[in-house]
Amino acid sequence: MAAGVVAGITGFASSFALVIAGLHAVGASDAQASSGLLALCLAVALLCIVLARVYRMPISFAWSTPGAALLIAASATTSNFSAAVGAFAVCGVLIVLCGLWPALGRAITRVPKSIASAMLAGILFPICLAPVLAVTQIPALAVPVVAVWLVLFRLAPRWAVPAAMLVAAVGIGVSAGSGWLSQSSVSLAPALTFVSPTFDAFVIVSLGLPLFIVTMAGQNVPGFVVMSTLGYTVPPRPVLVASGAATAVGAFFGGHAVNLAAITAAIMAGPDSHPDRSRRWIATFASGFVYIVFGLGAGFAVALISASPPILITAVAGLALLGALVGAVTSALEDAAHRIPAIATFLTTASGIVIVGVGSAFWGLLAGGLIMLVSASPWPRRRA
Repeated sequence: MAAGVVAGITGFASSFALVIAGLHAVGASDAQASSGLLALCLAVALLCIVLARVYRMPISFAWSTPGAALLIAASATTSNFSAAVGAFAVCGVLIVLCGLWPALGRAITRVPKSIASAMLAGILFPICLAPVLAVTQIPALAVPVVAVWLVLFRLAPRWAVPAAMLVAAVGIGVSAGSGWLSQSSVSLAPALTFVSPTFDAFVIVSLGLPLFIVTMAGQNVPGFVVMSTLGYTVPPRPVLVASGAATAVGAFFGGHAVNLAAITAAIMAGPDSHPDRSRRWIATFASGFVYIVFGLGAGFAVALISASPPILITAVAGLALLGALVGAVTSALEDAAHRIPAIATFLTTASGIVIVGVGSAFWGLLAGGLIMLVSASPWPRRRA
């Protein structure tokens, strides 16, 4: 149970600010962002509690952190939250189809690893620049955050980001004064707000499809690998169908995507959780209740983020995503033959361009794929 509590705290504290910032970026109001965070917490809690209990395995879930980063990158694509919700719902349906139709899941895993990783790196890169920018723009608030993160990254890496978020919260509270809670436009009482979706083809292509790809390739596939490494054979169909259905339902209340956990899964499914492998499911079961508790504080979290300079919240998110950026860049450049397509994907995605209403993540995939196709195609030999 202690392992589950630690995993729940780590999973929530390390990226809830990124989720709120991402939802705001695609047009969510404070009330809708609060509802989205609550919906994600409840979806994660339900999946962790039910599937861990049914399968007696530490099958753990989380919201899509790369997906939240994608929302920030997609801010130039849409500010219509209804259209973003439609894209979230499409992503959920596609995840369900991966569970029901294994051929689709295999097709996603066949997307070249270098291209998928380069797209993820391009999404993360502007966010990971934020700590540098914050230190120059608001040093009084940002320097203590970065300093605490750096010290704990050396001494207790697991707590580095939660501690940095705590320091940021203290700084926000001090700088905003005593009236930031009363002046907030969002109710502190937990509430789910229904959002009627709009299915915009451009938003689905530029947000829904990339969200599906980064959630599958960047979260679900590593999640299965982590569990397999720890000796658990996780049944893919119920996991994908359940998480996809939870994503689709949660979308109507503002949540973007949930998936199989990877980093927190290692905490709960590893030997530090319990010597007996058959008992480790209790850790995941306990983490579900932690997410319920944190979900009830979604209004407070949104009020805190709304009172903060946006660059500070993005800076904390950037610190949390540095490891993911390093992993994505390493994976993108691992195969020497694919480095040029990968760099093209990275640069195009990081540019933030929007062409005919479609965002840079899609164009990054297209650019990298075309270059890889051309470089791999045999050219006709010139006759002597």
